[in-house]
Amino acid sequence: MRNPLLRTAVGLFSAAGAVLLAAPAAAAPLAPVPSLDVQRYMGTWHQLAAIPQPFSLNCASDTRATYSLLDAQNVRVENSCTTWTGGSSGVTGNARVNDPATMAQLHVSFPGVSTQDSLDGPTNYVVSHIADDYSWALVGDPARFSGFVLSRSASATAERWQEIRSVVESRGYNSCLLLTSPTTGGREDIRPLCTV
Repeated sequence: MRNPLLRTAVGLFSAAGAVLLAAPAAAAPLAPVPSLDVQRYMGTWHQLAAIPQPFSLNCASDTRATYSLLDAQNVRVENSCTTWTGGSSGVTGNARVNDPATMAQLHVSFPGVSTQDSLDGPTNYVVSHIADDYSWALVGDPARFSGFVLSRSASATAERWQEIRSVVESRGYNSCLLLTSPTTGGREDIRPLCTV
């Protein structure tokens, strides 16, 4: 591999995967926020950090999710990123509310993606933290195999990074398993959240 950032990323993804497989599962499922204002949650979010997932390994930077309300139960999901070769990659799917009490537990599906093509299914997207001003959020699946730090801004201050790490750990995650995501105007490196 000629690209040093790509070589570093592959190494970190491999290390994170090995640790994830060896890590014991948390006792309780990831808890949702008590109440999510779905209208305020709509719009574009920048990924600041995440547990690497097989479907996102081609994403080098500027990973984003854009949510649009379709009806009381369904949200259009548009994920996009810049690839390692400088191109664009994206996928469009649906998020269906599984928990009308909090509106913070959903089943996200993507047509044509193996095991993720059914509109109905178990919860695989839990909004576990949302800032009071809806400026950033922590989402993941109930078993914490996935975890994503989403932000309205592509950058974060040092204080915000400390807040993010504290919240991630308070929700039962190992902060070393989440890797920072390069964004234009934000961090350019890929490193474990526990070292930020």
